Amino acid sequence: MTNPFTGLSAFPLTPLRDDRVDERAFIGLLDRLVGAGVDSITALGSTGSYAYLDPDERARVAHLAAEHAGATPVFVGVGDLRTSRILKHIDAAQDAGAAGLLLAPMTYQPLMVNDVVELFRTVIEHTELPVIVYDNPGTTHFTFTTELYARIAELPGIASIKIPGIPGEPSEVAKRVASIREVIPKHVSIGISGDAYGAAGLIGGCDAWYTAVGGTIPGPMVKITRAVQQGRAADALAESERLAPLWELFAEFGGSLRVTAAIAEFLGLVGARSLPLPIQGLDAAQRARVAEVVDELQLDVP
Repeated sequence: MTNPFTGLSAFPLTPLRDDRVDERAFIGLLDRLVGAGVDSITALGSTGSYAYLDPDERARVAHLAAEHAGATPVFVGVGDLRTSRILKHIDAAQDAGAAGLLLAPMTYQPLMVNDVVELFRTVIEHTELPVIVYDNPGTTHFTFTTELYARIAELPGIASIKIPGIPGEPSEVAKRVASIREVIPKHVSIGISGDAYGAAGLIGGCDAWYTAVGGTIPGPMVKITRAVQQGRAADALAESERLAPLWELFAEFGGSLRVTAAIAEFLGLVGARSLPLPIQGLDAAQRARVAEVVDELQLDVP
């Protein structure tokens, strides 16, 4: 049986309309992902704006994802500031039929290493669902070390570690991935994030690619992933290089979220101003540049 925590996991937006979850648009995004043949869908990741949604909204999104994903495994983000809230999100994800959980150690007061270890220990004791460790210092302001990966990965139920993107050639990436692989159990997969680093991460030995923009335009990301899986590293790198104008927009406009939302809005997949306030999204000039890149790269093809 194929490990569900490998291959391409797509993170769809949770689009809003009039400050409410736009269920029809969300289902449409799910349909695109299933049709594109992604290996899994991760709802309520950072691209899914989980931190901005209330518990009822999050439970509803988890239910919709599991209902409309068909045979595609669904992982659900359960991060929150308090452990008690996280456990409630876990219960809702279980009730929805999630195949796994994504957990980031969110913080307002700075978290210590033992805080994070005990958080994951509490979660593992609460659920039988497998857990993805979400290392995303850009949003959580907590930085994992290799040693902390090792401590948490020893816990039963840890299935994968989602690591930040690693700049550099695949050979350099391979060294970093190998250093993590040395200290974690063999069954725990390593997944790369940061879409510009996806191809190099997979070539460098990562088992999975957790992609943000792939939750909206899955086609190129599936193409890259399958090329690596089939031993065609050069083709994967060429496709990633073709997407360089998109990666440049991410770097210029503060990450993938606003650009991904602008793409989805331009393509008519979601309504205008789909992000939760106070996130304003891109301005008119920036949106025009996104539209140019979408047309240039033919990103309107699913």
